Amino acid sequence: MKAYHISRHHSFYTIGMSYKKANADIRGKFSLEPTAMEHLLVKAREEGIDGLLIISTCNRTELHGFAQHPFQLIKLLCDHTAGTVEEFQQVAYVLKNYDAIDHLFRVGTGLDSQILGDFEIIGQIKNSFNRSKKYGLTNHFLERLCNSIIQASKRVKNETQISSGATSVAFASVQYILKNIDAVSEKNILLFGTGKIGRNTCENLIKHTGNHHITLINRTKNKAEKVAGKFHLTVKDYGDLQAEIRKTDVLIVATAATSPTITSDLIHSKKPLLILDLSIPKNVAPEVAEHSQVSLLHLDHLSQITDETLERRKEYIPEAQRIIDEVRADFIQWLETRKFAPVIKALKKKLKTMKEEEIDFHSKKINDFNAEQADLVSDRIIHKITKSFVNHLKDSEIDAEDSLEFIQKVFQLEVESP
Repeated sequence: MKAYHISRHHSFYTIGMSYKKANADIRGKFSLEPTAMEHLLVKAREEGIDGLLIISTCNRTELHGFAQHPFQLIKLLCDHTAGTVEEFQQVAYVLKNYDAIDHLFRVGTGLDSQILGDFEIIGQIKNSFNRSKKYGLTNHFLERLCNSIIQASKRVKNETQISSGATSVAFASVQYILKNIDAVSEKNILLFGTGKIGRNTCENLIKHTGNHHITLINRTKNKAEKVAGKFHLTVKDYGDLQAEIRKTDVLIVATAATSPTITSDLIHSKKPLLILDLSIPKNVAPEVAEHSQVSLLHLDHLSQITDETLERRKEYIPEAQRIIDEVRADFIQWLETRKFAPVIKALKKKLKTMKEEEIDFHSKKINDFNAEQADLVSDRIIHKITKSFVNHLKDSEIDAEDSLEFIQKVFQLEVESP
């Protein structure tokens, strides 16, 4: 990748949607599982997209990359998901250049998370960069940007208390169970799906409920057995799902399926059954809620539950923003410098060529011409000239784009791509 800065001819875009405007159903249509991400990256490379990051979590789906027009990225997303352009336009956002950079800083530091201070997203950004690198879709810009966001995230986490206290989707689900299920330690709990959210929920269940009647089911049984072994829990085969649902009081669904895994034909409960769906897209079919004994809750509802911990976290937003602004300023300074570095390099080269021609000319015309001293004086003059141009370009009051074009025109520079 040659281009790694932004200019009026070269734009960095963020296109996507989040929990703020898109409900779980819409986010489910635009979610990207790993294979779809890989196919999207392959297609992006074929189309000449210059650098691309993909983030797809239960709360958001976003593409971040260089393109001639944001519709290139929108079309890539819609072509590789179940969502349409029309649906995208109703709930999505399109951000450009510095606005896109600001947004990614807020996402990576937990300020834009559905649950304030949730830092799991930074792992998604790291994975996204590594995935894109595998397909040749990273560049110096994206590498520096991701490293800056990781740095900001670490500082916000270590220097503020915005992530203090246990708060996450997994924690919120367990808190809901504690508040709404009587004698929860004696109830039968079934956890279907043992991915990251499932594992976190399991740990929270054991820690806060004191329940020893927890059963795990996963399509791949050995994954459930690894989690169960850690906590000495019961594991059942996937084929036992319907029978286990009959016996349970609380069903937690945290699978990564692309279509509902819990349908009405699996529900034959004759006692109250609480179902928490922690999946995107939703893994519990809507008609399940019509069953007279079922109470169905999705993670979007759980995330809206605020408590003292979340309210306390809001106090640290200004402090976190100060850290973000500081790290962001360093990144922008690097970015601006890289924007005009090729022109300054070409200018130095041109001035040195002019110097050498003049020294050669005068050494032939003037007796006892001191070429060494002339070379030293000329280099100092070249350094002062280029430094003046650099200071001019760094001035926020001027249009660097126009200045760069003017310098190239006046000195007739041949500028190499960075």
